Amino acid sequence: MLTPSHVTYIDVLRSSDISDVAVGVKRGSDELSMYNSPNSGMSSISDGASNGSDSKKLRVEEAPPSRVLHIRKLPNEASETEVIALGLPFGKVTNILTLKGKNQAFLEMGTEEAAITMVNYYTTVTPHIRNVPVFIQYSNHKELKTDAGNQRTQAVLQAVSAVQSGGSPSSDVQEALAAASSPVLRIIIDNMFYPVTLDVLQQIFSKFGTVMKIITFTKNNQFQALLQFSDPVNAQQAKLALDGQNIYNSCCTLRIDFSKLVNLNVKYNNDKSRDYTRPELPAGDGQPSLDHSVAAAFTKDSNSLLGALNPLSAAAAAAAAAGRVALAGQAGSSGVLLVSNLNEEMVTPQSLFTLFGVYGDVQRVKILYNKKDSALIQMSDANQAQLAMSHLNGQKMYGKIIRVTLSKHQTVALPRDGLDDQGLTKDYANSPLHRFKKPGSKNFQNIFPPSATLHLSNIPQDVTEDDLRLLFSNAGGTVKAFKFFQDRKMALIQMSTVEEAIQALIDLHNYNMGGNQHLRVSFSKSTI
Repeated sequence: MLTPSHVTYIDVLRSSDISDVAVGVKRGSDELSMYNSPNSGMSSISDGASNGSDSKKLRVEEAPPSRVLHIRKLPNEASETEVIALGLPFGKVTNILTLKGKNQAFLEMGTEEAAITMVNYYTTVTPHIRNVPVFIQYSNHKELKTDAGNQRTQAVLQAVSAVQSGGSPSSDVQEALAAASSPVLRIIIDNMFYPVTLDVLQQIFSKFGTVMKIITFTKNNQFQALLQFSDPVNAQQAKLALDGQNIYNSCCTLRIDFSKLVNLNVKYNNDKSRDYTRPELPAGDGQPSLDHSVAAAFTKDSNSLLGALNPLSAAAAAAAAAGRVALAGQAGSSGVLLVSNLNEEMVTPQSLFTLFGVYGDVQRVKILYNKKDSALIQMSDANQAQLAMSHLNGQKMYGKIIRVTLSKHQTVALPRDGLDDQGLTKDYANSPLHRFKKPGSKNFQNIFPPSATLHLSNIPQDVTEDDLRLLFSNAGGTVKAFKFFQDRKMALIQMSTVEEAIQALIDLHNYNMGGNQHLRVSFSKSTI
């Protein structure tokens, strides 16, 4: 899921950029047996069950803090680069060793403190590689002894670590990388569910050097930007670290190339362009001046989304920025949606509240009295309305493909006092079921399109897999697969179709499981 996995700061390095990172090669059977020895603190973990017994958990926890981390349950196709990416937000990565046949790896951090920060973070936020949850613990070994590999491999590992930590690669490392021909980068944002402003770009890219100028524009229905550094080496470092990564979790993917331009000509300082060396430039006709509100969301310790010094505050900052900024071009829009082609025999305000509540906090729902296959839904703001529309338009609900568009209405009116509208209008402004009312909520990180796989949380300890399979089967669907997370408080359940999953979410989100524990259901990006 993003499950809590999902680090909202940039979280994945592209394999193509550092495809031959130093992979520790085993040097003999004696060394292999060392890692599997009973004293290693790792042999107690079976390669099988994802939830071990209590005794196994105790043995896992025996290993004291170490800068070497043991990573298990890697998917077969996982690359060394993806393993390295797990550690980069927390500090320098100094070595890696993969055990391909065992779906395991060892990652050596530069300091024990960095390793402790990483383990503590992933204790609350499940790490994922290729949508598969992986498990991280301390190793009993204090360092990794691996073959050095070729010089190119070591140079790239050093370069990545240097770039990630905000430093400059050595001259040897610079020679190992292709020289950048321009200080100007061309940036394309794919999968843009959240707004990307000049401030956001400046915050991210300034980690790698002085950002002088930015111009944003839309071409071929894609948001693009030209960004000029003071030095081509800075542009090179930024491209190496950021190309292919996400600004927010699972969306806003950066595609970065070098521009043929070597200098940008910026005429105006507004929300479309900015010359940071010339603050006196005018805003231009009809253009608002640059809004710095997003920058305030980022703390000093996490002044880029990489957040190496404090990944938790960086994640919170990114989520806060995502939740508070209106989409570009939608700043003056209302948060009201018009939903049509509903199944009027089945739909209720509560079912619409639950489904649309996955993508924002629904304030009011009104099923139209004279056209009961249509409804108005008022979200908290225009950004949430846009998000719900992009995810739910064209989905099947109660057997009908619904249409979701932005409404011309600014609010949804409540019925006049004393007027009975047959329960077609509901006010949810004070609902306790809002997912996003808490600033910086982790739910901002877990927004995914409707899928056949659902993420379940808040599961009571005495509830079994059979209980949950039966519950979801009774919702009218077929359960294809099920998987508990390690602590059994969360699980993934896969229905046979997306429509069945939508129906199950509507019926079972906030379902009382007994003992005043209510099930939480959301869409997952994972498959089982």
